Amino acid sequence: MAPTAAPTATASPSATAIPSPKPTATPTPTKATGPSATPTPTPTPTGTATTQTSAPTPFPGKTPSGDANADNGALALLPDSNSAAILTVFNSINSYRASLGLAPVKYHATVAGLAQEWSNNIASREVIQHRANFWTDPRALNPNNGAGEVIAVRWDRDAAQLVEWWKGSPGHDAVLRDPRFNVIGIGITYTDGNWQTTPNRFTMWGVVNFFGYTTLPSGTVTKPGGTGTPPGTVTPPADPVAACEPGDKYQPPTVDLKSAAIRSGADLVSVAADGSVYSYPSLGNAKYGAARKIAQGFTGLKELFVSDWDRDGVFDLIAQRTDGQLLVYPGRASGGFGSPGVLGHGWQSLTLAVGQWCATNRLPQIVAMDGSGGLWLYKNSGMTYIRSQAAIATGNPAVRLSMVDYNADGFQDLLTVEASGYLRLYRGSGLATPRQEARPIVGAAWTDYTGLRSLQGVDGPGSTGVAGLGTNGVLEYWDLTSGRLTTPVSVGGGWTGFKLAQ
Repeated sequence: MAPTAAPTATASPSATAIPSPKPTATPTPTKATGPSATPTPTPTPTGTATTQTSAPTPFPGKTPSGDANADNGALALLPDSNSAAILTVFNSINSYRASLGLAPVKYHATVAGLAQEWSNNIASREVIQHRANFWTDPRALNPNNGAGEVIAVRWDRDAAQLVEWWKGSPGHDAVLRDPRFNVIGIGITYTDGNWQTTPNRFTMWGVVNFFGYTTLPSGTVTKPGGTGTPPGTVTPPADPVAACEPGDKYQPPTVDLKSAAIRSGADLVSVAADGSVYSYPSLGNAKYGAARKIAQGFTGLKELFVSDWDRDGVFDLIAQRTDGQLLVYPGRASGGFGSPGVLGHGWQSLTLAVGQWCATNRLPQIVAMDGSGGLWLYKNSGMTYIRSQAAIATGNPAVRLSMVDYNADGFQDLLTVEASGYLRLYRGSGLATPRQEARPIVGAAWTDYTGLRSLQGVDGPGSTGVAGLGTNGVLEYWDLTSGRLTTPVSVGGGWTGFKLAQ
């Protein structure tokens, strides 16, 4: 039983997060043992989105160095030409439409870029998932007559069978035969999955975006390969510092977490002044169950992070201590945590965020900001000393750093809280370096929050958001599924004196 001073989650007040369009017919994306997909309905767009060695020496702050020993990571994309597959899918869709007396769809390179990026994204992460609000992306070119997205995967490279699968699924078939659509973009990605050894590892991933326009966008062509169409070779995202390069292929297991200390990515974790750690199970809709004490002795912390660091399917705790130690406590499916592993020393001066920054590496990584605003990426070496770092960007010095998919594009972004209170966005690209662009200010007065926590699944499968603990002891949650900050929901009060784990 938690002490009386432990914060207790309360019911949400009348203020609620602004929901994003919810596909009513879309099931929860799941891995399947055969080709599978999830249909997206065809909403009417309302506008455009605004847009060394293992010696225990202090590692942070050293000159960026390479790491010859690659770490476990993700299945990388294969740089094989997809031109023929794209043309096959395009022709198959139009042949089907012609058999129904429908006008053929045309092709646009910009829309194709949108589809290809998402195909690469989900293939890298090995998930079947729709891009939230894809029709509001500037690369959708302002469709005003409907939008749709279909996704399918295969163990072989028979692109025509992607279309056959869609035709056999009512939700997908409705998108293929929708008369409003006149422009599409196709993304095809290859991976080196082997269905004989790992049945759920697919080798071809396909995404098609459909849009309807009253006036065709400039650059529309009659088929792939026309003027303006990019080369058909799928090139894995270039990593300028090789910091994201994965090593061994790694497939995280599915673990029953009902007895684990932390049971979902939507759960909250806090640390009391006496070092006791509490977990609050998510009940959905930004509501939480009673506190459970899951650990003790966590004093002397600068920050505490929740992450499945070794990707064994169980959430771990990473402690950044004020004495400079960085420790990882492995979670156990049966409950509690194992003895800590030492990830490094000399970390006390850095501001950290932990998460899956690299889209092509399934192991979490650490992004750190130093006192001058420099951003550094640290590769995950498992439960041992971190031995590589890379400088990835420069920015404005900040007092807090959080990693979250802010704009709902499937890539992790960075939110920094500056001493002025400004909340600044560094958009991620799935690579080591953030996007090379101006860093917009997306909020003010954020020094009123002593902790930020990225959460997944709070409002349902696939949802993403961020929780903030205010100096007044009130915990709030912002849903980010729409790609921007929305009206916060109050999760509960009584958190004064507690530290919110990131």
